[in-house]
Amino acid sequence: MNTLKNKRGPLRRFFQAALALVCVFALTVPAPAVPAARAVTQADIDALKSDASSLASKRKDLQSKISALKSDKSKALEQKNLLDEEINNLEQQISNIQSQIDSYTQLISQTETELAETQEKEEAQYELFCKRVRAMEERGTISYWSVLFRSQDFTDLLSRLDFINEIMDSDQRVIDQLKALQEEMAAKQQQLEDQKSDAETAKGELVSKKSELNTQRTEANNLVKEIEANQKEYQSAIDAVEAEEAAVQKKIVEQSKKLAEEQAAKAAQSGGSNTTTSAALGGYIWPVPSHKINSPFGTRPSVLGSTNHKGIDIGGVGYTTPVKAAKAGTVIVSQKGSSYGNYVVVSHGSGNTTLYAHLSSRSVSVGQYVNQGDVLGITGSTGNSTGPHLHFEITENGVRINPLKYLTNYIKNWS
Repeated sequence: MNTLKNKRGPLRRFFQAALALVCVFALTVPAPAVPAARAVTQADIDALKSDASSLASKRKDLQSKISALKSDKSKALEQKNLLDEEINNLEQQISNIQSQIDSYTQLISQTETELAETQEKEEAQYELFCKRVRAMEERGTISYWSVLFRSQDFTDLLSRLDFINEIMDSDQRVIDQLKALQEEMAAKQQQLEDQKSDAETAKGELVSKKSELNTQRTEANNLVKEIEANQKEYQSAIDAVEAEEAAVQKKIVEQSKKLAEEQAAKAAQSGGSNTTTSAALGGYIWPVPSHKINSPFGTRPSVLGSTNHKGIDIGGVGYTTPVKAAKAGTVIVSQKGSSYGNYVVVSHGSGNTTLYAHLSSRSVSVGQYVNQGDVLGITGSTGNSTGPHLHFEITENGVRINPLKYLTNYIKNWS
C-alpha cells in the first residue's frame, strides 16, 4: 500500500491533465463530414491551372508571330487573323479563370460546411463524455483511487487494477482521437484560408485579363480601319478579301445544291417527300434581338472588301449576343476565314441559304440540322470587321438578295 501511496500523486496529476485536455480540445475540434455528391477537389482546380498555363504559352507564340508581321503590309490580313486567334485565346483564359473562381467558391463552401458539421459532432461527443464524468462523480466513483481503496484483498486489488487500466486506456484513446481531430481541423482551417487567398488572386487575374481582352479587340478593329484608310498600301489585302468572299459564295451554292440532291435521293428511296428541298421562300426571323442596321445591302462607301455589300450588317450587339437561325435547315458551312471570320451557313432548301459572319464563336457543325431560332454562335468582330456586329446574308435561287425584303421594322443607322 505504501507503493500505491507513492504513486498516487503523479497518477492523480495525469488524470487531471487528461481531463483538462478533453475540455480544451472539445472547444475547437470538429469531426470529418460526409463528402457531398459531385464535390469539387483541389485536383480539379490544379487541372484548370494546367490548362491556363498551356493557354498562356500559346498566347506567347501568337504574340511573337504578330510582332513579326507588323511591318509587312502585304500580310495585314494574316496579322488580323492572328489577332483574332489571340482574342479567342484570351476569351478561353477568362473562361478558365472564371471556372477556377467558381470551383474555389464551391470548394470553400464545402470546407466551411465540413468545419461546421465536425464542430457539431465534436460538441455532441464531448457532451456524452461529460455526462459520463458527471455520472461517475454523482456515484462517487470519479476517483480511480476510490475503486482501488475498496479492495477486499490483494486478489481483488489486482482485479480492480486491470479494470482501471482498461478505463485509462479508453480515456487515452479519446485524448488521442481528439488530438488527431485537432490537427486535422488545423490543416483544414489553413486549407480554407489558402483557398480564399487563391480565389481572390484569381479574381484579380480575371479583371486583368478582361482589360487585356478589351485592348486586343481595339487593336484588331483598328487594324481593319487602318487598312480601309490606306487602301493603296494594303491593296493586296483588299484583293484577298474580295477573292475569298467570291470563293465562299461559290462554295455555298455548290454545297447547297449537293445537299438538296442528297436529300432528294433519300426522299425518293424512302418514298417520302423532300420538304427541305421544296421549302417555300421567306419565313425568316431576325437572327439577333437588335434591328439596328449599320450597313445596308448593295453599294456602300469604300471599305475593306467589296463595296457592293452582299448582305446587311446588324449592329447594336456586343461580344455575347446569341445568333439564332433565321430559318430551319442544315448547316453546310461552319468555319473560320480571313474575311468573314467565324461564320456559319445554313441551307434551307435548293439554292436557299443564310450566312452569319464575324462570330466570336460557333456552336454548330456541318451536317447538323437546326430549327428556326436555334443558337448558331455568338456575335463578335472576327475577320474583316471594325467592331462587334453580325453580317447577315440571304441567298435565294443561288443569288444573294437584300435581307430587308423580309426583315422589317429595322432601324436605319447609316447615312
